This record gives sequence, C-alpha cells and structure tokens, in this order.
Amino acid sequence: RWLDMDLWDACGSEPVDEEAMAGQECFGAIDLASTLDVAAFAGLFPPTVDDFYRLLLRFWVPEAACRQRERRNRVRLDEWVRLGLIKKTQGATIDYAVIRQDINDFHKVYSIRELAIDKWNSTQLATELLGDGLVVVGFGQGYASMTAPTKELEALVVSGRLLHGGNPVIRWMASNVSVDQDPAGNYKPNKEKSIEKIDGIVAAIMALGRAMLYPVVPTSATTEVW
Repeated sequence: RWLDMDLWDACGSEPVDEEAMAGQECFGAIDLASTLDVAAFAGLFPPTVDDFYRLLLRFWVPEAACRQRERRNRVRLDEWVRLGLIKKTQGATIDYAVIRQDINDFHKVYSIRELAIDKWNSTQLATELLGDGLVVVGFGQGYASMTAPTKELEALVVSGRLLHGGNPVIRWMASNVSVDQDPAGNYKPNKEKSIEKIDGIVAAIMALGRAMLYPVVPTSATTEVW
C-alpha cells in the first residue's frame, strides 16, 4: 500500500463545505480509464486564505458494472450510488454525455481554470469540452508527467494539507493504490498492480500536476505600492 491510511483519514476529519467554495477557482482532471467501470473527476482547489488544498470529487459508473459487482460480492457501488456519491448511468458503458454535462455544471459553480485529461483515452470528450469553452489540457500517464504530482500528493497527505472531507469512495481508491518506481526514484500509480479501482486518486494527481505550474497566492495577501 502506497498511502498511510491513518494519515489519509486525518485529512478527512471534517467535511469540505462545497457551498462555501462556490465561485472559487480550481484545477480539474478526469480519469476515464474504462467505459465499463468507474470514471472519476477531481476538482482541486489551491490554498487561498489558509495552507490547505481542498478536493471535490465526482464519480460515474454504468448500471451494468453495479450489477456485476453485486453478483461477484465485490465493493457495493450501488450503496454509494444510493448515497449520491456516485452517479449511475444507464446501459453497459458509461454515458460520456452525462459526464460532459456534469463537468459543465461543475464549471458554472466553481470555475475550472484547466481541465486535465488523458491524452490517449478521451479524444471525443476532450473535443466536446473544448467546444463548451473549457481549457482542456492533455496529461500523460508516464513518469515524466506523473512523478512530481504523485510525490506532492503524498507530501500533502503526510503534512495533513489535503482536505478531502472523508469521501468514502476516494478513501477506498486511496487504499488500493500501488505505485511503480524506476531506478531514478521516479514513481507513479500502477492501475494493473493496484488492488482495485484508483481512478479518483489518478485524477487528483493530474489536477495537482496542473496546479503545481502556478504560484499559490492567498487572497489575504496584500501588495505594497511603491
């Protein structure tokens, strides 16, 4: 296991107030992974009045995947669907039109500065979201793109500076993550080696990767005029 779950849980001791964050700017990322299972969106809000990053999450799953998992006695996604933590789309595969609409709705409330998306797995959706007016950025899944934000996410968890509100879906995914490391000390999540789904963590890493390119300037900071 990559992340210490006690430290992860400590970052979710209090809920994240989504209503209070309306109008704030965030960096978003989508990890679609497979049309047959869970897809994830992460909205990462850099520090403004304090030193904490806040994470809002959205998940989707096709109804067929819920039925299959129930038959196989795996994680009960249908319970999270009932609680509103995952949105179930009709059919055997995820309906990308639903994801597109939900991302646009999120953008209207929170202002997505950039939306990171896997370069190789989402051409049509990326094109549609670009047409909707979002700034869509291709994000690679190799060491070059993933190492720095993967290490930074780990550091935020260790320091208690990543607030995720105790979302049980992302906790499950955090507990599943296994990472690959090369001889140079670079590392990134490995979906094949991980215990189960990790899409929300991957999306959070991608969003953080874009956020790291911009300096954090708290809104409480003052500028002297000379």
